[in-house]
Amino acid sequence: MSEKALTLKQSGVRWLWLAFVVFVADIGIKFVVMEKMGYGWANRIEVLPFFNLLYVHNYGAAFSFLSDQEGWQRWLFTGIAFAVTGLLTYWMSKLSTKEKWNNIAYAMIIGGAVGNVFDRLVHGFVVDYLDFFWGNYHWPAFNLADAAICLGAAMIILDGFRRKESQ
Repeated sequence: MSEKALTLKQSGVRWLWLAFVVFVADIGIKFVVMEKMGYGWANRIEVLPFFNLLYVHNYGAAFSFLSDQEGWQRWLFTGIAFAVTGLLTYWMSKLSTKEKWNNIAYAMIIGGAVGNVFDRLVHGFVVDYLDFFWGNYHWPAFNLADAAICLGAAMIILDGFRRKESQ
């Protein structure tokens, strides 16, 4: 991150449009899933031999982590999402708009986090709909927001390796 103060126009905050696109796409897909699909396994749509569309509620975090708890996790994950969103937005304000890799990674995480927070605050759960499986093993259902968060996190990890190699 540079020492020189950047104007808003010069900073990575300009990449927040991508977070907005991820958020709108995520909420739009979830709306369609809730309106058009029946809930649960019996109403799944078999798309490929290893992939179903499946409308389920997730009361936990990504990939149903802590979904079997009493409800406290809703507020914990909402608080974490707000903190991470604030921190990443701050970091973006310190990055040049030209530092695409990190700005894209941060925007993906922000868009996904805000999408899932919206669900938690409006519905009390997160809508999941992507069901990948192999044989009888099913990966926990997830959604576009979860995928964006994981992609952004993977980009940050890869950037750490790239920077280490260039030193």
